[in-house]
Amino acid sequence: MDWLRKELDFLKEQYLYRTRFLREGLKDFCSNDYLGLKKHPEVLEASIRALREYGLGSGASALVSGYTFYHKELEEKLADFKRVECCVLFGSGYLANLGTIQSLVGDGDAAFSDQLNHASIVDACRLSKAKVFVYKHRDYQNLEELLRKNRENYKKCLVVSDTVFSMDGDVADISKLKKLCKEYDCMLYLDEAHATGVLGKYGRGGLEAFEESWEDFLVLMGTLSKAIGSYGAFVCGSKVLCEYLINRARSLIFSTSLPPAVCAGAIKALEIIQAENWRLEKLKTTSERLYEGLKAVNLQVLYNRTPIIPIMVYDESKAISIRDYLLQKGILLQAIRYPTVPKGQARLRLTASLNYSEEDIQLLLEALKSLPPP
Repeated sequence: MDWLRKELDFLKEQYLYRTRFLREGLKDFCSNDYLGLKKHPEVLEASIRALREYGLGSGASALVSGYTFYHKELEEKLADFKRVECCVLFGSGYLANLGTIQSLVGDGDAAFSDQLNHASIVDACRLSKAKVFVYKHRDYQNLEELLRKNRENYKKCLVVSDTVFSMDGDVADISKLKKLCKEYDCMLYLDEAHATGVLGKYGRGGLEAFEESWEDFLVLMGTLSKAIGSYGAFVCGSKVLCEYLINRARSLIFSTSLPPAVCAGAIKALEIIQAENWRLEKLKTTSERLYEGLKAVNLQVLYNRTPIIPIMVYDESKAISIRDYLLQKGILLQAIRYPTVPKGQARLRLTASLNYSEEDIQLLLEALKSLPPP
């Protein structure tokens, strides 16, 4: 197995080697817990009650015996929150994308995917056996050209896009995507992992942000692990879609379902999001505060008015050097490199969160000000 060591040595030479850090004792500035709900007292209490009632795990897949009142209630609340007919839970965002996309398209079909879609979408499209067309990032003229040239050659067609892109923080144009899908008779699949709880007046996601309504050719995927502060994922849309996924999505059928305690915590978090709209407003304020502070430090930052605020470094070795310097200051701000982003596009992925105090933000900015010269 010498080849394993050689591969690892090669990654180290390219500054692409990865390791895990224990976050104890560090101030975490790269978590996706945007609304600060994962440790909310009411969320924890709801989870503890379900934990005592059902135990640690669910015991089986949802189709065997792993489906409880908590799973059912969470699906219903998510469907209501997203203003769609129905919702189905999955074990993670990766499992949701793998299972759903492979269920919707296959041999003889086509998938049109944004160039910067999440890795789970990329893998799902590849594994689906559909013909995959990759359009330039947020270039809907390029997407239309591909549809015009190729749509008639395939039976079913799926257009897939993140709503908020996880590494740049920019937002897909939902109105343009929806219009193109209607015109070319395509299903539209939106990964709303980083949009749920963040976009729109009430945090409902991309449709609300673009003042668009749901229609039955739209499939919305989201995660419970970002703004909702829990774990797992969901896919929602029409009732017939949910029925179909329960019968065809292999990553749902053959996976143990989410623990009831995780569902109970997510239910409470969703209720808090709907009752406390100030959280969304404060998140926007915090994002703007971080952006203005970073500009004052004279760092190059991408800012698209979402909680994802990448500090662009470009050079992989420099990104690692800055990350390690910040670790010495008690700050966890992870270096993101290829293949998560293209080569030469390395960055520090900063996220805004309601977990930060003004003192925390000052700690970060002062540490960045004190960076040694390159």
